[in-house]
This record gives sequence, structure tokens and C-alpha cells, in this order.
Amino acid sequence: MNKRAVFDTVCDAIDAVKSSFQLYKELGISNREEIIREIRKELLNHVDELAQKSFDETCMGNVESKVAKIKLSIEKTPGTEDLVSEVLTKDRVMTLYEYSAFGIACAIMPSTNPVATVVNNVISLLAAGNAVILCPHPRAIEVTKYLTDIIATTILRTSGIDNLVTTLSEVSMRNISEIMHHPDVNLLVVTGGSDIARSANKCDKKVISAGAGNPTFIVDETANIEKAASCIVKGASFDNNILCVTEKNIVVVESIYDKFREALEKEKVFYIDTIENMLKLSKVLLTEDLKPNKFLGGKDVKEILNFAGIEFYGDYKLIAVDVPKIHPFATEELLMPVISIIKVKDFEEALDTSLTLEQGLHHTAGIHSNSIERLNIAAKKMQTSIFVKNGCSLDGIGFSDDNPVSFTIANKTGEGSTSARNFARRRRCALVDAFSIR
Repeated sequence: MNKRAVFDTVCDAIDAVKSSFQLYKELGISNREEIIREIRKELLNHVDELAQKSFDETCMGNVESKVAKIKLSIEKTPGTEDLVSEVLTKDRVMTLYEYSAFGIACAIMPSTNPVATVVNNVISLLAAGNAVILCPHPRAIEVTKYLTDIIATTILRTSGIDNLVTTLSEVSMRNISEIMHHPDVNLLVVTGGSDIARSANKCDKKVISAGAGNPTFIVDETANIEKAASCIVKGASFDNNILCVTEKNIVVVESIYDKFREALEKEKVFYIDTIENMLKLSKVLLTEDLKPNKFLGGKDVKEILNFAGIEFYGDYKLIAVDVPKIHPFATEELLMPVISIIKVKDFEEALDTSLTLEQGLHHTAGIHSNSIERLNIAAKKMQTSIFVKNGCSLDGIGFSDDNPVSFTIANKTGEGSTSARNFARRRRCALVDAFSIR
């Protein structure tokens, strides 16, 4: 069955979206709001279906987590309200700042979070006034085509504009590169690996780019240990730890290590505590060149332990393993329900170790501590796009307290947690003489 807004060639996709943008840019903000409102309404009818399709195609994570993040993306991605105008008046000049569309955006998606990122990017880009070409990861192309059809059909029904959001029937590095370099494409939004981010930055266009992360969290001796363990397990086990922001490494002050381990085990964490099991786990999680085994990316704890030949009894959410800070489990982003535990003597060593493990990627980090001074020191030193104090990594992207959600964390280009205003030009208009009424 043919799906709306899915094209076989780059030229066809760009021609279609270019025509649509000419119509879309004539609409007002209220029209954009209506379109986004109808997209949200329609997508809420498909959450379970999209989560299942995403799981079936990518074979990563779990359906329950996908339902939660897709629903969050639909409901909490900021729309046109994010485009706040500013005005400054002096004696002779009134200066107006407003946000205008870039034009046609190419949005490149990750395999780890395809549906929620598409929804998040599409709502943000449409709110900013752009048209969109979606470039999914090959592992998630079918669910992306299905999702694009739903979105494009909803837009057509609401506004009469067809192909405002499009995608390709097949994707490859070649056709993604063709889209990125096409003269009619104005904006590149990259969520995912560093290789594609590097390619995007060579295109002489506006680029908003995410890149690699290695989220590292400190637990010091003043922390609420039970709360810290609960938050860490909640984040690191979510969707089998394939989100770029969730806890990968935990740096623990050694004086509380035993209590922290006990708290983790109460949260259904399987602890690797023998050299034999450590070797078994290393053998299956790492390739010969000591890189993560992508075959096990996003798999359940049960599958990983069975694959490694490690005996276990009961259900577990997460695997924890003690390692030195130079071990590949700590330095590489595994994207598996596995956390590395690194013991240090004090807070100062914990901070130095965390800086080493985060590797200057400026992505995500956090701390569990009851020292206000240490919370501030760690946040200032780490300089990450997302920094979480005494909470779960998921809090950092909008999973709590009705916060706005972002699934593109632009650490490479510096925007951090992106929203509609990042996908628009901030323009300045000066009006001269006699516009102050003070």
C-alpha cells in the first residue's frame, strides 16, 4: 500500500516539499497552531501501535518505555508558544526581534529513538514555520514511513497542504548526503551518530547537531543513597538504556560503596562480582577492537546474561559491573542496560573521573549529593548540555513536572535541549523615529 509523502527519489521529495513550503509560509501562526493541534490529536490514537512497530523493526528497548516517550513527545513538545517576540524602545528607535522560518529542513533520525524524535522534531520545525524532509535510520525506515503518512495525511486534511512533511522509500548515506547538499535545503537537524554530524558540518548550511554522549553521574558520601539508586535504575533501565541521556557510568565515593551496591540490588540490579562473569560479559558486549557489540544494543538484561552464559535467577532491570575508569565499559557508550561503577576516594577524585569519562562531549551528566557547594561545583565544571542534580536522567529531558520535552540534544553545535525557537532565524527589525510613547 502506497503511503502519502513517501518518495522514491531525492529530487521528487524536494520538489514536493518545496511546493508545500511556498503555501505554508503564507499561513499565519494560528494556522500552524491548528495543524500542530490536529497532529497531536491524531498521533495520540496511534501511540501503542507506533511503539510496537518501532520495537519490532529496531529490536531495541521495550514497548512500555517507547509508549511513555512517544506520548510525552506528542503532548509536551513546545509549539508556537516557544517563539517569543521581543521589543526594545529608545527615544528614536524601536527594535523588534521575531523568529522566522529557515525554509526546508532535513531532519536526520537515530535508530535508537525514531518515533519520539520524529514527533519532537516535526512539531518543533512546523511551529517554526519550516517544511521537513525526514531521513530515518535504515533500521527504522518502515515505522518512519508509517508515521510520515499519518502526519502528512493529518496536515492535508487540516490545511489542504500536501507533502509538507516527507520522507524517502529507501535511505542510504548517498541519498542523505544528496539531501544535505541540495541547494533548496536550508537547515540540517542531526540527531544521532558523530559520523553523520561531521558530514553535516561540511555542507555550508545552518546545522543543529547532536553527537555522542557518555552520561556520567556522581554519588558522594552526603547523598540520599536509596533515592540515588532508585533514580539511577529508573533512568538506566528505561528502554534498555538506549537513550543518549540516560545513566551509563556511576562514580561512587568508596566510603558509601557497600551501601550503594546494596541499594542497587534492592532495585533489581544484577551485580557482576566475579572475574569469571566479568570476562564472560566482556567477551559478548565488546568486539575484538573493544567497541560495543551492536548486536546486543538495547537488548533485555535476560537476553544479555543468557548470551554471556551467566547464571541468574529472577527478573532484573539492569546489570552493574565494577570497572576502572579506563575500561571500555566506562569509556564507550554501550547503549545496553549495563552501568559501570567506578569507585573513588573522595568528591574531588569523583569530579576529575567524571570529567575524564564525559570526554568533553558536553552532553549529559549529573550528581547525587546533599552539598549545595558540590552541586554547583560539579555543574560548573562539567559544562554539559543537560546536568541533573539529585534526580533521574529522564528529568533532564522533560519526564517530570510538566516540563517541555526535547529529544534532540545539540551538544555538537551548542544549542543544547532544542525547541521551536532553535529551528528558526532570530531576526531584528529596527523602526526609526517617534515610536516611544513613554
